[in-house]
Amino acid sequence: MTSGRDHGGGVDAARARWGGAREDWLDLSTGINPLPYTVGVLPSRAWAALPDEGARERLEAAARAFWGVPEGVGILAAPGASSLIARLPGLWPAGRVEIAEPTYNEWRAAFEGAGWEQGPGGGRVFVHPNNPDGRLAPPPEPGLTIYDESFCDVMPEASHVGQAGGDVLVLKSFGKFWGLAGLRLGFLIGEPALLARMAEALGPWPVSGPALEIGAEALEDAAWAEATRARLATDAARLDALMTGAGARVTGGTTLFRLYEVEDAAAWQAPLAEHYIWTRTFPYAPRWLRLGLPAPERWAQLEAAL
Repeated sequence: MTSGRDHGGGVDAARARWGGAREDWLDLSTGINPLPYTVGVLPSRAWAALPDEGARERLEAAARAFWGVPEGVGILAAPGASSLIARLPGLWPAGRVEIAEPTYNEWRAAFEGAGWEQGPGGGRVFVHPNNPDGRLAPPPEPGLTIYDESFCDVMPEASHVGQAGGDVLVLKSFGKFWGLAGLRLGFLIGEPALLARMAEALGPWPVSGPALEIGAEALEDAAWAEATRARLATDAARLDALMTGAGARVTGGTTLFRLYEVEDAAAWQAPLAEHYIWTRTFPYAPRWLRLGLPAPERWAQLEAAL
């Protein structure tokens, strides 16, 4: 079951209209790294046994080191960033929250579903860098501040993790930068007492054994992260050159996804879909078209379509 809210993906619906086999389609509608971290052979216990404390502690220690979590600030692994977003509003009595929009629409849905009013004068939520336009959020002010840094691993120097703690929470996604969205792994960084309440809400063994093993190995691989940032920057520049050459204008994004302004996004999306390339449009911005990056062997398909 899905939320029914507007998201990237949806290749099955595109196939129903334009045809083609699933493997024919180049899905550029998300911001997921097209060259995921290579998963090796996992120990059998990761599949056969309940996740143990040692594996969880290794993962959280690796995450703490990778993101530079300050001393005294907690970090909690969870089954995907979306599971954290859905539960976060329930950690406080319903009040007012200002969500810096347009942005990832699960934030508004989660707070509205928990009875919060939308608008200034209470807590604040930022996606940083923002999806879809890549804008960066300001430093925290007094009061509850939540930063969703799902796409910040391409620019670690911009992270607000150093300010986490107290009323400041930072959320991290594993699936985007490491390209393993199906693993369902996310992290919450903040006041330990608040994280303990979130852990209670998640229940026992929230993160699978394979996710604990793979996540720890990937977060410990600093060389892979550095090389990946360089490759993504090169590929984002290549995509910009292709799209601007076809008449689009760069209007934002990150090195995992690019946002373009065109005369009519739907009029761009349909011809690309005829070449089995799926892109992201936005109901609230009919001139915005967002593209993720192709895998190395799929660039020719996009070049031919443009």
